[in-house]
Amino acid sequence: MKSPTAANLLAIVAITVTPVIAETLHGLLLFTRHGDRTSKFYKGYQMTNLGADQLESSGLSYRARYIEEGAPHQILGIEPDKYKASQLWASAPDQLILLQTGTYFFQGLYPPLGDIDQDLSVDVLNNGTNTTAPLNGYQYVQIHGESADEPDTIWIKGDDDCPVYTTAAKSYQKSNEYLKNLEDSRDFYKQFVDVLAKNLPAANVSYENAYEIFDLLNVGSIHNESVKSAITSAQLDQLRYYADASEFALNYNQTQPDRSIGGMTLAGGILRQLNQTVSTQGKTKLSIFIGSYDTFLAFFGLTNLTADSPDFMGLPTYASSLAFELFTEKNMTAFPTDTGDLRVRFLFRNGTDSPLTAYPLFDRTEDSMPYADLTTELESRSIRTVGKWCSTCKSTASFCTQDEFTPPSQTTAAAVVDSKESKPRLTNAQAGVVGAMTTLGVVALLAAAAFFAHRKKSKPVHRPTVEKRGSGSEAGSGSSA
Repeated sequence: MKSPTAANLLAIVAITVTPVIAETLHGLLLFTRHGDRTSKFYKGYQMTNLGADQLESSGLSYRARYIEEGAPHQILGIEPDKYKASQLWASAPDQLILLQTGTYFFQGLYPPLGDIDQDLSVDVLNNGTNTTAPLNGYQYVQIHGESADEPDTIWIKGDDDCPVYTTAAKSYQKSNEYLKNLEDSRDFYKQFVDVLAKNLPAANVSYENAYEIFDLLNVGSIHNESVKSAITSAQLDQLRYYADASEFALNYNQTQPDRSIGGMTLAGGILRQLNQTVSTQGKTKLSIFIGSYDTFLAFFGLTNLTADSPDFMGLPTYASSLAFELFTEKNMTAFPTDTGDLRVRFLFRNGTDSPLTAYPLFDRTEDSMPYADLTTELESRSIRTVGKWCSTCKSTASFCTQDEFTPPSQTTAAAVVDSKESKPRLTNAQAGVVGAMTTLGVVALLAAAAFFAHRKKSKPVHRPTVEKRGSGSEAGSGSSA
C-alpha cells in the first residue's frame, strides 16, 4: 500500500477535528457506498483506480478516528494494528463492485503490518528465520458475501427480489410530481440526445431515465474527454438535481411505506448488530455493511433526516458512509453493567471531501440519544426478521418458498431469525416416533451397505470434499450500486 496522498491526509484531518470530551466508545457500526466506478449502463461495470483510492482514504480516516493507538475516539479494547476477526464483522452483497468496496476500504482501516510497524509483520521461526506475509504483511479482512439466495442478503439489499417494493416504486410514474418533472424537463433533456446517441434512443432521453442519464454523463465527465467537453458543470448539476428527485421518490414516500423496504431492512440489520455489541458486552466492536445509494435514501427518509437538511434527499456521492457510535458519557475501562448508560450518535460523511458530521435523528434536537430510545424508534420503522420480509414483500425468493424456513448459520451476527417466524417444534412424543423410525432406517441402510460391500471387492473411490461456492455474480444485474 502506498503512503497516504495529500487528499487522503486532508480527509483524515477533516474527520478528526471533532473535540474530544469525556466519552468512552464501546462499539461502532458503519454503512458505506462504493467509490468511483465505470457506468452502470454497461454490463460488468467495476471500480476505477480513483474509486479504490477514495475507499482507502475513507478507511484511513476511520482508522485515524476510531482504531489506531491514540485515536481521539478509539473504540475501547479494539486491536489498533493487527486485524482481529472476533472484533470486526463485515457484510456485502455477493457482487463484484461491493466486495471490492470492502477490500479497498479495509486497506485503509487495517493497512499492511509492515506499513504500520515492520516488527509487527515479522514472524521468527525456531531456526531463527524471519518471515513476512506477502505484500508487506497485508491484512486479509473477512467479508461475508451474501448471495441473492441467502436470507442475510435482505439486511443490505432489502428491495431486491421484492415485488411489493417494485410495484410501489413504479407507482411514482403516475404521480403529479413525476408528470410535472417529466414535462418541465423535456426541453432540458433534448440537449443531450446527440451526446447520448450511442447509448440511448432519443425517445428515452427524458426524466423517465433521470438516473441512468446522469450516471452516464457524470462518469463520462470524469473519464471521457469528449463527454466532458460536451456538457457544462451547470448542466451536470441540473442532471444531478433530476436524478436526486427521481431516486429519492422511488425510495421514500411518507404515504407509501413500501417504497422504503430497503431502508427498513437496513434498520433491522443495524438493530441486530448494535444488539450484538451490547449482548456480548463489547466483544463485537465494529460492524460494517456495504451497500447501495438507494438504501441510503430509504434510510434517510425513514429516520427523518430530511427534516434536518434537504441535502439528505440527494444521492450520496461516491464512498459516502454513515456511522452509529455506541458510547457512554464518561471515561470507562470496561463495558457498562447498566445498559441504561449507553447512548448512540448518528454521523454521516458525504463522499471523502466532507467531514464526518453528527446529525439528530427522528426530528430530535440532540445529536445523540439513549440506546433504548434508538431501539424503540428503529423497531417501529424496521423489518427485523426474514419471515417478516418474505410476507411483506410477497417474495418468491428460494428462502421464502421452502416448506420450512431454516434459520441461517449464526456464524454471522446478523443472521438470527425470530423463533416466532419458524414452524412449531415436534412434541416429545412425536420426536420419539421420528427417532425410532430414523434408527430403524439407519440399521436397514447399514445392512444393505454391508451386503453390497461383500459382493463387490473393488476399492472405494475417495472423492475430494467440495466447498460451497459463492454465486460468482458481478455487480450490475438490477442492483443500485
